[in-house]
Amino acid sequence: MADAVVVGAGPNGLVAANMLADAGWDVLVLEAQPEPGGAVRSDRGVHPDYVSDLCSAFYPLGVASPAIRALGLEGHGLRWKHAPAVLAHPLPDGRAAVLERDPDATAASLDALGAGDGDAWLRLWGLWEEMGDAVLRALFTPFPPVRAALPLAASARRAGGLRVLRSLLAPVRTLGEQEFAGPGGPLLLAGAALHTDMFPESTGGSVFGWLLAMIGQRHGWPVPEGGSGELTAALVRRLEAHGGRIRCGTPVTSVIVRDGRALGVRTEGGEAVRAARAVLADVSAPALYGGLVGWSDLPGSLRADMRRFTWDHATFKVDWALSGPIPWASPDAARAGTVHLSPGLDAMTDYSGHIATGRVPAEPFALLGQMTTADPARSPAGTESVWAYTHVPHRVKGDAGPDGITGAWDERERDAMARRVEDVVERFAPGFRDRVTARRVTAPPAFAEHDANLPGGALNGGTAMIHQQLVFRPVPGLGRAETPVAGLYLASASAHPGGGVHGACGANAARAALAHASPAGRLLTPALRSLTALLAP
Repeated sequence: MADAVVVGAGPNGLVAANMLADAGWDVLVLEAQPEPGGAVRSDRGVHPDYVSDLCSAFYPLGVASPAIRALGLEGHGLRWKHAPAVLAHPLPDGRAAVLERDPDATAASLDALGAGDGDAWLRLWGLWEEMGDAVLRALFTPFPPVRAALPLAASARRAGGLRVLRSLLAPVRTLGEQEFAGPGGPLLLAGAALHTDMFPESTGGSVFGWLLAMIGQRHGWPVPEGGSGELTAALVRRLEAHGGRIRCGTPVTSVIVRDGRALGVRTEGGEAVRAARAVLADVSAPALYGGLVGWSDLPGSLRADMRRFTWDHATFKVDWALSGPIPWASPDAARAGTVHLSPGLDAMTDYSGHIATGRVPAEPFALLGQMTTADPARSPAGTESVWAYTHVPHRVKGDAGPDGITGAWDERERDAMARRVEDVVERFAPGFRDRVTARRVTAPPAFAEHDANLPGGALNGGTAMIHQQLVFRPVPGLGRAETPVAGLYLASASAHPGGGVHGACGANAARAALAHASPAGRLLTPALRSLTALLAP
């Protein structure tokens, strides 16, 4: 019998397991896939000489996250690598907005696209310098962030108080157009915001755009040397060094609940695995509620709430092995690890509108990673390992483009959509296709095959829209890792603070388990459950 059973060996599950092992708990992690990592894995499936990342690739939140930083993974083999530039958004005329790790260099890039825009960027950077650390502490701790609230409020007041809050809660289009004269600043912020399922016109989008851009300004958007799987490998090595265990190829089919308390889990093979203190579930909220835990063990209101749970967008991804670097029309794009591809802000709005109305976008907004540019170990010298992804609707009602894509995602539709993504790259880099040596296409249904938490390629564990954040994540309640079942904690990106490889969801679950295992925590638990019931009757 273990003290804790962690279901799922994704980054959140592994962070949680490490924290519990640090506290002296006997921890067992059960993973359905043949290897750990979830969305943080790499392989040589595109070409044997090229390392490709299956899902996630760049880790701005990982390098900034207090939870991951506290683990000291560099001592377990992790090495971060950076491209010469963090992010580029090339324009159709050959110019580019470039996010550098030097704020003054970023400002110079934006000044070249709009007079005075460098100063505007430095003002936003000044907000981060004043508020950034407090924002990260508040974001990555359980909601409500009691300890972090006062420092955050004080830093926000110094930075401008309600006026700053109003700006950050505005749509990213609004912030960009109010602050900048040229296209560069709005494109950097909007492109970063579109890493979520928000539109340029979504309330609160500025927070996400500003957060990712400013983390890039301070920390970069680094990659693990040798592939994303090396981040997972470091987490596993650290866990095993502290006595934790991982069993892969062991799907869990249910949580064993008796008298309202989680006692362990049952595997697909019928084995009952007991947990003396806690079960932590690094699975999506829909997979936990009504899945691993039956509705008979849950409040009736939760069933209705889960019917309203909203996933983030589906994803379509292409990996390439290139014989040489991408022949960008903009030389600055060649220096960036991540490149955002869209002709402009209006095109990004059109793309978002197509998804909102159930149509496959005619002009995809593509996020592209130049992995060898960031980490030369990814492919032979003079070549490039590249990926790009875009979002599509989960339920396709039509195709805004010319190919009649229906959402069947058969070979014809996969090839048509891959050509559409390649067309986007080709427009900004004429001759790109001539350098393609090998290609792998991952359509929405394939994502769940290597991570059940990614149905349709929903990468963030649920929408980032405000109606499913904070106290509403994953359903109305306290926005915490605790669940209606004692001793059971939600440790996935479906919990606050949501998507991204930052480990905070797992860390919050581990802290909750440790707190409730203490004498004071056992007294507090009934009160927390009563408050949850009061807020979400």
